[in-house]
Amino acid sequence: MAEPSTRPTLARIAEEAGVSLATISKVLNGRADVAPGTRHRVEELLATHQYRRRGAGGAHAPLIELVFHELHSGWSMEVIRGVQQAADENGLAVVLTRSGTRHAPGAEWIGGVIARRPECVVLVFSEIPAAMRETLAARGIPFAVVDPAGDPAPDVPAVGSANWAGGLAAVRHLIELRHRRIAVISGPTDMMCSHARVDGYRAAMTAAGLPIRNEWIRYGDFHTTGGAEGARRLLALDEPPTAIFAGSDLQALGVYEVARERGLRIPEDLSVVGYDDLPFAEWLSPRLTTVHQPLEAMGRAAALLAIRIARGEIHDTPRLDLATSLVARESTAPIGARAGEAG
Repeated sequence: MAEPSTRPTLARIAEEAGVSLATISKVLNGRADVAPGTRHRVEELLATHQYRRRGAGGAHAPLIELVFHELHSGWSMEVIRGVQQAADENGLAVVLTRSGTRHAPGAEWIGGVIARRPECVVLVFSEIPAAMRETLAARGIPFAVVDPAGDPAPDVPAVGSANWAGGLAAVRHLIELRHRRIAVISGPTDMMCSHARVDGYRAAMTAAGLPIRNEWIRYGDFHTTGGAEGARRLLALDEPPTAIFAGSDLQALGVYEVARERGLRIPEDLSVVGYDDLPFAEWLSPRLTTVHQPLEAMGRAAALLAIRIARGEIHDTPRLDLATSLVARESTAPIGARAGEAG
């Protein structure tokens, strides 16, 4: 059957956008030297007309592109393992790319991914700009997000975890050990997961009828330095906490260091709970009680989601939240005599 005569041409799209064919070509090839407003207008028209370049249907490389803003952390390695599992199961290779900040990929990334033309993309960012989403859609490159922030846009396929439930479980565990002065150190204030873990802390404290003091709630980052800074402030209080819930295992490592500096024993003088359950948690001394965030499973689920979208098996934009669970080890114990509180 002949193609309809109304099939859009680049000349027609250029005319509607009020730009030259050269500009259309730059947008199609991911060139950076196009004004954001112009790029957005062209991408909208490409999507509206469902324009695809010739040969686009079979031109994808057998790749999953995995994009981080940092690759050196243990957190990243867990996600990489999960994505690699999904790739192996589907006969694909994995390309790792570092770009941008924790908020979004850098503008230069989009040109590279268009040139590589992977079957699909997995992104580990708190947001994906609308212009990037439109560019990927126009090139037929589906994507899914491993969501570190907890607040994806409604049209973004994403895999996250139950942050509120994780915070609740961590603090309930400490309450069951008869701790009453419990503090929390969370991540950046512009990440929903930071607030969700603190909200879980608040819910557990409120349900137990325990006071919540503003000075017991600290925000920072999810790294060791952030944990150490928060612990120094908390342990300098006139009434310091007897237990600290850290928003990541790296933060918990910072708490360990400050406790050592102050001559405090873990868990006899200070109980510590982390979050993530990274492999090093079992090698700390004492071994770290932590909330298991299924990072490997999240990476695998996001990759499988993107693959299924690429192969036409899914047509909506699902959001999956995987369960968290408490892993009790030796860094938490019932409150002792030196902590100075009765049950």
